[in-house]
Amino acid sequence: MKNSFINIMVVICVLLSTTTNAQIKNATTETVRIYGNCGMCKTTIEKTGNIKKIAKVEWDQDSQLATLTYDAKKTNQDEILKRIALAGYDSDKFLAPDDVYNNLHGCCQYERVAKVPVKEENKMMTTEAHSNHSNHFQSATDVIPNENQLDAVFSNYFLVKDALITSDATKAAVASKELLSAVNNIKMEKLEMDVHMVWMKVVNSIKEDAKQIGDNKDIKQQRQHFSNLSKDIYGLMKVAKYESPIYYQFCPMYNDGKGANWLSKEDAIKNPYYGSMMLSCGKTVEIIK
Repeated sequence: MKNSFINIMVVICVLLSTTTNAQIKNATTETVRIYGNCGMCKTTIEKTGNIKKIAKVEWDQDSQLATLTYDAKKTNQDEILKRIALAGYDSDKFLAPDDVYNNLHGCCQYERVAKVPVKEENKMMTTEAHSNHSNHFQSATDVIPNENQLDAVFSNYFLVKDALITSDATKAAVASKELLSAVNNIKMEKLEMDVHMVWMKVVNSIKEDAKQIGDNKDIKQQRQHFSNLSKDIYGLMKVAKYESPIYYQFCPMYNDGKGANWLSKEDAIKNPYYGSMMLSCGKTVEIIK
């Protein structure tokens, strides 16, 4: 009877695993070590690592091994482990920030093994190590500077804004298609951690608004999507920064008096929501440095 029960449970586990893999396209499954102590840790680790139809994490408390199943075209092991590290749990690749680890419940504060926090970039590389580096994959702690990764995104956003100032729907569409291309070229796993977390929240809506502006020649609808786009670019620029001060500006008249914001490289007001009709309508509400 006992053996029959065990066999049934094994079959159920296999079926559940098969169902998970079927829901995730291009599924890759890997096993990695993630450090934790208890059932509360398990809940946090799995909830943080899971993304519906993209990534599934199953963590075993006894072995401290996690099974990662993910869509290899939409994410990767590093992205998943970084998210989990930012929730307070070390892996052999990434160490949680000290302040996050220290804020874990007492029963969750496992013995730490890794030495370098995930937010820190390894700046110590000897000549010999640098020579050997070309023969290996890039270290998980290496990142491409934000300005190199995101410069094209920000630059094309400003081109869209400039086209809307002149009420040129064709130019706005062209610039927005370039913006979408720049977004698609971003290597998310190589962004610095604070930028990476914001990027994951806004990337899909940025893509959608950029696509709508690019596919639409109606200047009114382009401006509606530009309003949404500006909110996401603002959040991203707050953490990624830009090479020069950026002016966050506000038009109180747009959208039936609800208002809308945009970003500009200059303090002078040039309103992208009304163009020449009300070119100087608005004010600077924040300077991002």
